[in-house]
Amino acid sequence: MNNQKTIIFLVLSMIFFGAFAQDEDDKYITFNDRRNVVHGVYVGLSLGYGEIEGEDTYVSGLKIAYVANRQFEVGFLMKGLYSRQNIFNPRSMENDDLFAGYAGFHFEPIFFGTSRVSLAFPLFIGGGVAGYVDRKTVERDEDIDIGDDDLDAIFVVEPGVSALFNISRYAQIEAGIKYRFSSKIELVDSPIDRINGFTGEVGIKLGIFNMGRNRYKKKLD
Repeated sequence: MNNQKTIIFLVLSMIFFGAFAQDEDDKYITFNDRRNVVHGVYVGLSLGYGEIEGEDTYVSGLKIAYVANRQFEVGFLMKGLYSRQNIFNPRSMENDDLFAGYAGFHFEPIFFGTSRVSLAFPLFIGGGVAGYVDRKTVERDEDIDIGDDDLDAIFVVEPGVSALFNISRYAQIEAGIKYRFSSKIELVDSPIDRINGFTGEVGIKLGIFNMGRNRYKKKLD
């Protein structure tokens, strides 16, 4: 009889604690405790403003990236830069502005990714070309004829810091500041050696930042 009472007591205790554990788990039944990676992908657009040699500089960007666990991004980034230098060109007898286009890899560790506001440290590594263009041609929106002698290859590294505002599962706003380091521009009559400089940027990311759901949990009705 005592053994039967003991067995009944143990069974009731297991049922009670099992039910209590389920309630504490927000009414979910967990089938295993494996931690799954939460995946995400997005397309991002950005606009920026800064200075090169004290002159107004405008930057635009387009990136495609993969996000892991809202903690790290890796992707491909393309950027265009236009700086209103108004430099006299003795060959064309016109005033020229500086432009550059470059592309490469985007890396971004993220802190507090599940919060409404996150902190990120983006890093770009890539390369492209830089050169000069006649300002009047740009202002008149005419066809721009640029030869190989007007361009030079550049290598660019661009670290920064950004705040990420998580609007929804599908949209995110970013705002931050970056510093651009470039290799030397080696063009004839170029008074600018590098396109180094700070840029303040704002952008939007559109995609799915949380594609994963725990396959091993089932919500109770």
